[in-house]
Amino acid sequence: MSPRQRAFFCRLLLEWRQQLTKDVEKTLVAMTEGESFFPDPADRATLESERNFDLKTSDRERKLMVKIDHALAMIEANAYGFCTECGMEIGLKRLVARPVTPLCIACKTTAERLENAFSLPLDVPLPVPAAG
Repeated sequence: MSPRQRAFFCRLLLEWRQQLTKDVEKTLVAMTEGESFFPDPADRATLESERNFDLKTSDRERKLMVKIDHALAMIEANAYGFCTECGMEIGLKRLVARPVTPLCIACKTTAERLENAFSLPLDVPLPVPAAG
């Protein structure tokens, strides 16, 4: 990857992270402001449902910021754009579509097939049978 391409992805990731930070701050401000007493239980339930949704969204954004930080560290280490599984170069089209991806399309496809076959996320260790 050329220095110009690395600079492009660095700028893209930094802008993305900055926007996510603003969104998280807006969510926190919105959750702390406003009325907290509702005489109608249905209104209270709606508020709680909206807050739950906002918290889930905020958690997803926090996880995405971790991925962005990792991608920025990979750029700094001159390792960005290479698959962490097989070491092959990740295509520029894939990086533009998903700048935080650590996997090439072939490894991601394999990971998704395994995840679907076992019906569980790949970051959950499979049980080891007892020796017997």
